[in-house]
Amino acid sequence: MSMMFASLAEKLDGIFKRLKNRGRLTEKDIDATLREVKLALLEADVNFKAVKDFVSRIRVKSLGEEVLQSLTPAQQVIKIVNGELIQLLGGSRADLNRSPVPPTRILLVGLQGSGKTTTAAKLALLLKDNGQSPFLVPADMSRPAAVKQLLTVAAKAGVPAHSPTPGSSPAEIYRKAALEAGRSGSDTLIIDTAGRLHVDEELMDEASSLAAMVNPHDTLLVADAMTGQDAVRVAEAFHSRISLTGIIMTKLDGDARGGAALSMRSVTGVPIKFVGTGEALDGLEPFHPDRMASRILGMGDVMTLIDRAQKAMEEKEAEKTAREQLKGEFNLEDFRDQLVRLRSMGSLQELFSMLPVPGRMKKAIPAEVDEGEIARITAIIDSMTPDERRNPKIINGSRRKRISSGSGTTVTDVNRLLKKFTEAKKMMRMLGKGKGPLGKMGLPT
Repeated sequence: MSMMFASLAEKLDGIFKRLKNRGRLTEKDIDATLREVKLALLEADVNFKAVKDFVSRIRVKSLGEEVLQSLTPAQQVIKIVNGELIQLLGGSRADLNRSPVPPTRILLVGLQGSGKTTTAAKLALLLKDNGQSPFLVPADMSRPAAVKQLLTVAAKAGVPAHSPTPGSSPAEIYRKAALEAGRSGSDTLIIDTAGRLHVDEELMDEASSLAAMVNPHDTLLVADAMTGQDAVRVAEAFHSRISLTGIIMTKLDGDARGGAALSMRSVTGVPIKFVGTGEALDGLEPFHPDRMASRILGMGDVMTLIDRAQKAMEEKEAEKTAREQLKGEFNLEDFRDQLVRLRSMGSLQELFSMLPVPGRMKKAIPAEVDEGEIARITAIIDSMTPDERRNPKIINGSRRKRISSGSGTTVTDVNRLLKKFTEAKKMMRMLGKGKGPLGKMGLPT
């Protein structure tokens, strides 16, 4: 996600930095700033009408007495921009519609190549992890490969799926699948429909007739963020025929300009409900407009970072580990486990992008983070004996040579790791004694 909005975030950061240097603001200052904001959004491929309305609303609010008379007018303007950006992105989190009487029926539509079939399995896995019982229905009989793909990813996700009889119509598939899902106790049906390379009447007719039969509680368009404003036009076409209730943006971790995500709600009136953040089956996240706005404005996304951390480490295990480590019972096995959990939360570059650090500090973060460093550290620790991992003080010169040889690294690499570990352990002790920032906050020990 960070790559897609990196250019826009950088430009906005520069614009607001210049604004902060002006002190009190005049109408001329605000107009000049908004011209730059408008240009930055247009260059990010945001819909022209959406940009025009967005900038107009900001101008009206920014020319109010609260801003012009403020001692910190630039911060007031940024606050206004943040609020309007949240509204542009949808205002608040749009959740799935749930049926009071199971099963909830979710219809997925979209063009071929948007990642619809994989997204069906990702959504099923997300619901499964949240305690629900999803059931996948492959209703795309135009491509036998699509059925096979869905059955494959369903098996990987550990989610049941209907295996249709060759030659069956989408309507027949749905009827049989619904009966099968009912017998298995599933509470959510996710129906993957046919796709085409572009919008055509045959596709729309099939989607609308299936929608009429299924009467879904949610009709979600799977849209490829990399296609820019084409994705917005596809959403408009589908919405006019089958009344979409939500959108799943895929490939939001790509390097496109991000205009589709910023335009979608404003142009179509349909909220983004989920975003795809990677190819892995766990690469689907609920969409939070406020969190996305914060990331675009360089304020970080701490809440998503926390969500990922909680997912990577169960609460009770985290509390137990924290207590032990703050008491100084922190060894190289703990160090390795923490690194592995950190890596499971996503790429280090993406995690860095979520941290709310000032622009000048962001420059200290390398453009390309060495993802192989964790693999090297893990290899070094794995080459140690259990006694060495639990009591690093016994690692003398000969042991360091053996460890470096076994891990395919150098003695210098081993020395560097041991130094990092010593610093980490020292920090843990400080936190446990209340000398560090977290200790002063009263973290239980």
